[in-house]
Amino acid sequence: MKRTDWKPRSGTLQKTFGPSSSSRQKSHESLDDYRYENENDLMTNQSLPVDDLNRPVPPYNYNPSAWSQRIPICLLAFVAAGISTHLSLYQWGLIDTVWDPVFGEDSDKVLKSAAAKKMYAILGIHDAALGVLAYLGDAVLGFAGSPRRWQYRPWLVILFGIDVIPLGIVSVVLVVLQATIVGYWCFLCLITASISLILVYWAWDEVRASLTYLSIVWQQTKSKRTLWRAFWGHRDEAMDHAAETLLSRALGV
Repeated sequence: MKRTDWKPRSGTLQKTFGPSSSSRQKSHESLDDYRYENENDLMTNQSLPVDDLNRPVPPYNYNPSAWSQRIPICLLAFVAAGISTHLSLYQWGLIDTVWDPVFGEDSDKVLKSAAAKKMYAILGIHDAALGVLAYLGDAVLGFAGSPRRWQYRPWLVILFGIDVIPLGIVSVVLVVLQATIVGYWCFLCLITASISLILVYWAWDEVRASLTYLSIVWQQTKSKRTLWRAFWGHRDEAMDHAAETLLSRALGV
């Protein structure tokens, strides 16, 4: 019997033994895309080295979120909270006198003045007790977050600023009231007011850094969703680019 040569039809071996070269190329491209996306996710979610976390944030030549900047704020806030606790105990009637080495009994007249009583009637809490809560809030919010929280936790920095800055304004108002309405001076009240102003001065640079970062995010993306996510500390390529834009600015800009 004569033997005939057998030839496979076109595509038979490809179907039997595996995909064609074009199919394999597409698979490799898909795999490369998958690897790139995952590497991108890892890049944007991983923690930065300490040196990067502490990079100076223009227009300052230092990092306003660094521990060296925030710990003094927290310690001073605790001091103010302790002083306010002493004043609050007097206003609540739990101690008989308030310590004042300069103005003596004038402090009693300030803390028991008609203005102080009116404020208590409006707020339902003595102004000194309100100061205790505010200063403790400053300390707690000051300790929270990493040295790059101006980017990673803008909401926390802004909340910190909302707690610190209005407190400084209220302190100035109370000092003005002492001079114009009450007519007496309270030594410890002046101390806490001075501390409040110092806290405002020390805290403003970090608040400014976060607000500038969010402003750059908006300028570069024009996306409300991206801005909202940046406010809550999310990260992606656009947000990291905005942060790098800020960090790359010349000092003093």
